[in-house]
Amino acid sequence: MSFDIDHYAQTSTRIRWDDLDMSLFDTQPLSEDALRCLSYMSDVETHTVCYLRDLLVTPSHADPEVTVFLTMWNLEEYWHGEVLDEVLQRHGVPTGPEHTRAVRSRLGWRDRLAPIRQSLLANIIGEDFIATHMAWGAINEWCAHSAYTRLIQAEKHPVLTEILKRIAKQETRHVAFYNSQARDRLLRSKKAQRIARFALSKGWGIVGSTIMPPEEVKHMLTYLYGGEQGLAEVRRIDAKVDALPGQHGLHLVEKELIKYDVIPA
Repeated sequence: MSFDIDHYAQTSTRIRWDDLDMSLFDTQPLSEDALRCLSYMSDVETHTVCYLRDLLVTPSHADPEVTVFLTMWNLEEYWHGEVLDEVLQRHGVPTGPEHTRAVRSRLGWRDRLAPIRQSLLANIIGEDFIATHMAWGAINEWCAHSAYTRLIQAEKHPVLTEILKRIAKQETRHVAFYNSQARDRLLRSKKAQRIARFALSKGWGIVGSTIMPPEEVKHMLTYLYGGEQGLAEVRRIDAKVDALPGQHGLHLVEKELIKYDVIPA
């Protein structure tokens, strides 16, 4: 079944949390490990607008369905960051504009050059670049959905669980769009399969690893995916990547666990 972009646009909405008893965090605070993960997740969600900036200088911007999706996707990710920030604020963790500026400032010249580099490479490749964008997005959303689910299981906090379930529900629709687009575009073009495979094998990293310090990436991966159950979950994500046309055997997420010394090589 194809993704109904019109239905998605009409039903896209902010995450609600005004019906939840947020004061429960005052009497039942989250663990320090969970707060570090939430801070990581919030920074990634808030950075979505910068990812969008980089994509709008590529051939993706010319596809009307893709741009409708990206518009609503960016809005939903913004609200994800907002609710996570409220949880963090209740625990005294810095958030807000000053924190966001600091996160972006520490990226330095890499962040300023990102749209230029992306534009040059993507427009040389042409329309086949969109398949790579869609595959990359699908993998990122699989990882995001998984991370929220793993944090629910690790923390078992009633209010956090409900918040993360609501976020994960929206991430499921993001997965559906990216996956359907990636599959269709990769099936149509062997060239697109080769480009996507090369880009993913050489350039993909776990979500947030381009903006977060390595020690925070390692902490997040260790807390959420350390141990046998975590590795099994990572391999389930990699099996989904295997199912994308031409992308079998990349083992992208498991390689990130090795890279950050979560599991032995």
